[in-house]
Amino acid sequence: MIADRLDRYIARHVLGAIIVVQCVLLGLDMTISYINDLSDVKGDYGALQVLMYLCMRLPWRFYQYAPVAVLIGALIGLGSMASSNELTVMRAAGRSLTRILWGVMKPIILVVVVVLIVAEYINPVTEQYATAWRLEKMQGEGALLTESGGWQRDGDTYYRFGAIRADDVVLDLTRYRFDGRELKEAMSAQRASWLDGGWVLENVAITRFEDGRSIATRVEQMPWETQLTPVELDRLLRRLAIQAPSELWAHAQFLESQGQSATQPLLYFWQKMLMPLTMASLVLVAASFVFGPLRSVAAGTRVFYGVITGLVFKYLQDLLAPASTLFGFSPVFAVLAPALVCAAAGLYMLRRSG
Repeated sequence: MIADRLDRYIARHVLGAIIVVQCVLLGLDMTISYINDLSDVKGDYGALQVLMYLCMRLPWRFYQYAPVAVLIGALIGLGSMASSNELTVMRAAGRSLTRILWGVMKPIILVVVVVLIVAEYINPVTEQYATAWRLEKMQGEGALLTESGGWQRDGDTYYRFGAIRADDVVLDLTRYRFDGRELKEAMSAQRASWLDGGWVLENVAITRFEDGRSIATRVEQMPWETQLTPVELDRLLRRLAIQAPSELWAHAQFLESQGQSATQPLLYFWQKMLMPLTMASLVLVAASFVFGPLRSVAAGTRVFYGVITGLVFKYLQDLLAPASTLFGFSPVFAVLAPALVCAAAGLYMLRRSG
């Protein structure tokens, strides 16, 4: 009974610190992003719309900052208990270091579950909606949207898509038709709607190039003959980083069945699925700072070293990710290596502290 109370006490301190750190990180990121995105204000996309767009993307930012929040939150939570000598009293009362670490890991399990739910069910939907909503607001002023979207080739025809909404409406569609290397036609449509099993283009501008001259026409609506379905377009337009683990795995299996490299989708898949190991390794590093050689330094110093460790961890993953594509080694290793290095370093320092 007492052991369970101590576990809950430790979990409450650590989880509270993680929540506070996550809120601070999200607040700082929102402020900086808002100031930067104000340069995109025009027409229907004003300062309020910029704020709404950033709020829509909060699940993605929550997912991104979760590992750093866990590391710094565990440092602050354990550090505050160490500063008040609570950890010393626990150990003097016979509480082993392993048992204290288990108390720290319990709230991390909850964080991992929330992060995986966000990655699988929430983040893909909110990112898709936010991107389409922003493009539609900017497109209201006739802006040419080229900063996002995806490309697709079909023979001598090339397509570019801005975004696809949840109601199967494609925004900002452009098509280029070539005859060899010669451009024969350029077409742009404000949107394409999926109606009765087929696509209908709206507000279409067509420019044909014939005999050294160009002929421009505009039509309100016209059919679009293509083999692409809303599901295929949705997968094409959404960045791999924001796709759900199940979608990444399905995409990787499809690429492999076509004889293509599936390194990129597998890399993001394993990053999401191995998130529990990543967070556990960072918690071990945080605990080693509190119980190990940094236990006598100021709390601010420990947090500083924790931030540096988090940055090194992120940069190591960012370096190994493209390296796995370039050198052809398994994406699993690119994700596991930084986590195993952190876990080994944390366990080594904890063992020395005894």
